[in-house]
Amino acid sequence: MQKYFSAEAKARAKVMVDALVKAFGARVDRLSWLSEATRAKAKAKVATLTVGVGYPDTWVDSSGLTIDRADAFGNARRASAFEYQRQVAKLSKPVDRNEWWMTPQTVNAVNLPLQNALNFPAAILQPPFFDPEADPAANFGAMGTIIGHEISHSFDDSGAQFDAQGTFTNWWTDEDLAHFKAAGEQLAKQYDAYEPLPGLHLNGHQTLSENIADVAGLNTSWDAFVAQRQPTATADAGAKHAGAFTDEQRFFLSFAQVWRLKSREAAMRRQVITNGHAPGPYRALTVRNLDGWYQAFDVKPGQKLALPAEQRVRIW
Repeated sequence: MQKYFSAEAKARAKVMVDALVKAFGARVDRLSWLSEATRAKAKAKVATLTVGVGYPDTWVDSSGLTIDRADAFGNARRASAFEYQRQVAKLSKPVDRNEWWMTPQTVNAVNLPLQNALNFPAAILQPPFFDPEADPAANFGAMGTIIGHEISHSFDDSGAQFDAQGTFTNWWTDEDLAHFKAAGEQLAKQYDAYEPLPGLHLNGHQTLSENIADVAGLNTSWDAFVAQRQPTATADAGAKHAGAFTDEQRFFLSFAQVWRLKSREAAMRRQVITNGHAPGPYRALTVRNLDGWYQAFDVKPGQKLALPAEQRVRIW
């Protein structure tokens, strides 16, 4: 995998990950509705988060697995037995928080609540998501929001039930949990209103975990993007190398491009009914909850993607 994803690219991706983790922690510090008891637990989760970037630092030792070019069926059986024995061998041993659950060749990312860990395979750390040679607006708008999304899954309506050690437990005060759930209900109603096909609305509760992570992840990446800007950088400087768009606008354009989708009606209907993720175009509408979006494009009340400030969902 190193041939296609260099150590330099991995290092640059790791810098972005670190910036996103720092930005999320700063958001936790600023939350006015969070009690100090719950804040301390949330900060402990952020501080102990284990992040795998590109590919594992330690590979699984498969020397005991026999592969025969002339025996495909036998290879499958032996591989299954090998993996079973590998998993059984973990019994009574400490959890390996650095273990990967995706191959480097997988275009995806994952949050692992039992390990309080994240995996970002090399295959997703490629254009259009990430390019080590691209400028911050492109990378933070695309891959940065994916990274922020996975960090935020540790604090969505499911991930928030696990503590810093990956233990299933309630670490919230009653008041904080009630506020968190109320914000989730507001976000669910927002997505309930989307109608991809006539008479077919999204189910805001079905997609709530992903929608919470999208909102928090986009906010976190925006914060990290703004924080890395040089003090002398201006919107005019951004526009100079990007045609008619400022860096701030290009951040949001990069985010929108991640969610481009072409789908048949039957496939769209199936996704809406069965999938925990909203269809791509509606994930792109996450920007409606972000104050930076309104500033970047001078969005006015009454325009299609505008939401009154009091209706914008703010969770993390």
